[in-house]
Amino acid sequence: MKRLQAFKYELMPTCEQQRQMRRFAGSCRFVFNKALALQKERYEQGEKKLGYAGLCKLLTEWRNGPETPWLADAPTHPLQQTLKDLERAYTNFFARRADFPRFKKKGHGDSFRYPDPKQIKLDQTNGRIFLPKLGWLRYRDSRDALGEVKQVTVSGSSGKWFVSLQTEREVEQPIPNGGAVGIDMGIARFATLSDGTFYAPLNSFKRHETALRKAQQAMSRKVKFSGNWKKAKARIQRIHARIGNARRDYLHKATTTISQNHAMVCIEDLQVRNMSRSAAGSAEKPGKNVRAKSGLNKSILDQGWFEFRRQLDYKLAWNGGWLVAVPPQNTSRTCPCCGHVSAGNRQTQARFECVGCSFEESADLVGAINVLRAGHARCACEVSGEVMPPAAGTHRSGSGAAQCRT
Repeated sequence: MKRLQAFKYELMPTCEQQRQMRRFAGSCRFVFNKALALQKERYEQGEKKLGYAGLCKLLTEWRNGPETPWLADAPTHPLQQTLKDLERAYTNFFARRADFPRFKKKGHGDSFRYPDPKQIKLDQTNGRIFLPKLGWLRYRDSRDALGEVKQVTVSGSSGKWFVSLQTEREVEQPIPNGGAVGIDMGIARFATLSDGTFYAPLNSFKRHETALRKAQQAMSRKVKFSGNWKKAKARIQRIHARIGNARRDYLHKATTTISQNHAMVCIEDLQVRNMSRSAAGSAEKPGKNVRAKSGLNKSILDQGWFEFRRQLDYKLAWNGGWLVAVPPQNTSRTCPCCGHVSAGNRQTQARFECVGCSFEESADLVGAINVLRAGHARCACEVSGEVMPPAAGTHRSGSGAAQCRT
């Protein structure tokens, strides 16, 4: 089967190459914002939205026009890919998969993409890559890029530049190892498996919260857009990058271990957006326990539950396994021995004690066991052709191509 995989490296550009990459990213941002403003203007005037082909014709006029001649200095393909991104954003919006496209801001997600592999040369022996209008760039060769390069994305974050190589290669159909396991997600314990093992939470944001608060307070005392203000802002960006890098590293290590040792993983279909919704309420109907709920929301978002599930999905597919998402209702209130469901089974957050049969166990472990049983029931229903309730989760097969987005 074919496997799409991304390999990300840190670039080591020269000063001139850094200036060029900033200019290219700025040109892509300008084209995206200009095209989005044009689409909104056409909508207000009652005109039909322009498609990708129509925007490409306008891009040619912008590159050759007297108002924006500097667009001709940027490579053409990354500018066209920006218009494709805008078209995809509109498609997701109309399909109700995302919000309406927003204008891009300098310093937030600066990137540009080369889609033509014929224009790219990769020299892994010497740790360098050739990109149009940038020349040869050195990168930190931390691992080999396997497969044929399909496209390249250059991105900037907290003063550093990175290159992501999307490759494609043929691999044999994998045979999964191990059996099935259920996972209960939490805060005191990040992930509890039904076999009794658990992963302690990293709490990356909480570890750096004090340093981040002091850096933000220092920036608030600077004159906006001054040299010292920009230095303070860069310091904050580095702290945020450190938080994200630590969280991603932890999630990758955990999901790799789980996917390599289990053929089927059952997980709760958690709606993180609803769980982390603010409890402030309105002026007419103020909420209750707002401060406590705010702290809970911060702890939930610090775990990275959705990223954990996303990584498990494609890594299980790579190893021949599959992911089963089940509804989380009453998973921690159902007794695994007698099946009694009651809110009184959990007198405390950590312990489970059944009011029917007096069974006692850790609440997280009970939740993981019930998640595993619900996953088995769902697979049995799919095999027999029975219809599951609408609240049931999704069953993802491990066959076909899988893509890694790091």
